Amino acid sequence: MRVRVVIPCRNEAKYIERCLMSLVHADRDGVHVEVQVCDGLSDDGTMDIIDRIGADHRWIRRVDNPDRTTPHAMNLGLKPAGYDVGVILGAHAEVDRAFIRENLRALAEHPEAGCVGGIIENVYDDVTSRRIGAAMGHPFGVGSAHFRTGAKEGEVDTVAFGAYRRQVFERIGYFDERLVRNQDDEFNYRVLRSGWKIILDRRIRSKYYVRASYSRLFRQYRQYGYWKVYVNRSHGSITTLRQLVPAAFVAFVVAGGSASLLWPPLLWPYLAGLASYLTAAVGSAFRAAATPADAPGVWWTFLLLHSAYGGGYLHGIWDFLVLRREPRSQAHALTR
Repeated sequence: MRVRVVIPCRNEAKYIERCLMSLVHADRDGVHVEVQVCDGLSDDGTMDIIDRIGADHRWIRRVDNPDRTTPHAMNLGLKPAGYDVGVILGAHAEVDRAFIRENLRALAEHPEAGCVGGIIENVYDDVTSRRIGAAMGHPFGVGSAHFRTGAKEGEVDTVAFGAYRRQVFERIGYFDERLVRNQDDEFNYRVLRSGWKIILDRRIRSKYYVRASYSRLFRQYRQYGYWKVYVNRSHGSITTLRQLVPAAFVAFVVAGGSASLLWPPLLWPYLAGLASYLTAAVGSAFRAAATPADAPGVWWTFLLLHSAYGGGYLHGIWDFLVLRREPRSQAHALTR
């Protein structure tokens, strides 16, 4: 089997060496593996690290990505022929020693699967990242994103760091280069719609170094919500029901608060609904937190995740469905 690992990357000097060395130390016996790090013209020393490791391991190489967006990076690595299985990996990731072999085993066991993936174990640099990771690993924070929560194995609607059969790309094409965010969710939606299945297997394992910034997390999830509406418009369908929950929450907070001011009898039902959400958030925060001291930070992360995604989704409805706009250049972000 020929496996190509594609890593979208920009300014990841802190993480890229650990990512690449985990692949160097992975079990590759009997498997032809090549790694393409598609770099968005990094200026923090990332390219030097990639080139240094590539000089010692010729199957690792850097590919320049002048467009600097994630889908362009993915397609740069995946479009050239010469592989049987294509794996998308994040620069913040570190794979388990058996990662490659377990992906191939899962694909062999599930001929109906166009893609397989596994469980992500969060790794924390500090207290803030630990609290963010706890919220993103709990169903209250991310719903049915099972690759984060580990709550389900088998058929799912998406995975992180998926391993795709080459035939999938030959049948449905590649990642939509218009999408700065949600390009993997959109692609996996097409995978399922074409008749393939996506399988989550807990034996496929990797680590992910969580970013430690509430402000960056808010911006990231706001973009996720915003671009999800563009994906929906492109397909004429809502791809997953869970995407509607944060938007409904934000709409309830804003519209319910305004309506209760205009018609006071609505105030108590509105406050009761808000209290129910906050109570559930507090309870979930204490269950998810590693220590009681972390619970307030986890609770705050829940609020950020839901308000950012929901607000972005409502903004996307206004731009893409009401005004029928195309994505503006301001909505684009560099490959991270």
